[in-house]
Amino acid sequence: MNRHVLSVLVENQSGVLSRVAGLFSRRGYNIDSLSVGETEDPKISRMTIVVRCDDQILDQIKKQVKKLVNVLTVVELDPERSVLRELALIKVKTDLTTRASVMEVVDIFRANTVDVATDSLTVAMTGDEAKINAFIELMESYGIVEIVRTGLTAIQRGTQALKYYEKSEEE
Repeated sequence: MNRHVLSVLVENQSGVLSRVAGLFSRRGYNIDSLSVGETEDPKISRMTIVVRCDDQILDQIKKQVKKLVNVLTVVELDPERSVLRELALIKVKTDLTTRASVMEVVDIFRANTVDVATDSLTVAMTGDEAKINAFIELMESYGIVEIVRTGLTAIQRGTQALKYYEKSEEE
């Protein structure tokens, strides 16, 4: 099964997220990651949905999502032609003897320390799934207290933009 990243423009209205997620649930499709946010137009939100499936299932998913009320457009993003990022907050156990070495790894990964307590350190980092997983793996020896991940968000590279243009009366 391949990983596919869908970018879905929807009307920014209550219930839209529930309808999209419900479609996946009813059909027995799993969502690996889902992030939603308002676009440059406050009337439109953008969903980034990550699924693992074969091409036939993906075609079904795209067709079914397009049919939903309030869905404006559905596009599969090409990973080679897109910027894909995730945000993770990772709380790591530290003490006076381990704090410096943890902070050194944080610097190497170009992450940011966002909170320091007497027995832990919270790190914010962005990157692709592999980078975040590599950091987490290194931190496991210190002890991970908690992890929060946003899920993938993505945008096409270059000047091309995913837009929805309303059809005129003549079309």
